[in-house]
Amino acid sequence: MTEAVKTPWHLWAVGILSLLWNAFGAFDYVMTKLRNPEYMAAFTPEQQAYFYSFPLWANVGWALGVWGSVLGSLLLLVRSRHAVTAFLLSLVGLAISSVYQFGMHYGDLERMFGAFPMIFTAVIWVVVIALFLYARAQTAKGVLR
Repeated sequence: MTEAVKTPWHLWAVGILSLLWNAFGAFDYVMTKLRNPEYMAAFTPEQQAYFYSFPLWANVGWALGVWGSVLGSLLLLVRSRHAVTAFLLSLVGLAISSVYQFGMHYGDLERMFGAFPMIFTAVIWVVVIALFLYARAQTAKGVLR
């Protein structure tokens, strides 16, 4: 018989904070995909056209990145080891999205938005890698089952 592992307090803190963080990404994704007029009014027509012109594969990457992280956060909160897989899928999606935005359209991004997309995407990379490593460590300790 295996002994139950007590849930550490930090799992709840990380799970709740990551869910809140990823909810912002989900909100941005949904508002952009729905072309919500109030939300998109913060962007110039040129910036809106850029977002709306993503090819299917870049949209798939964006969706994997956003929804993989939301799912990973939820799975952390229910103590599921599948959070590791969800965060890994999020990293794959982020890589696909990054290739499109920075590998193929960096000049356009920089001209329209300045350095912000590069800096913010770097922060996103750090957060998702940290969440993946955290979930993997908690799985190894038996906290996530």
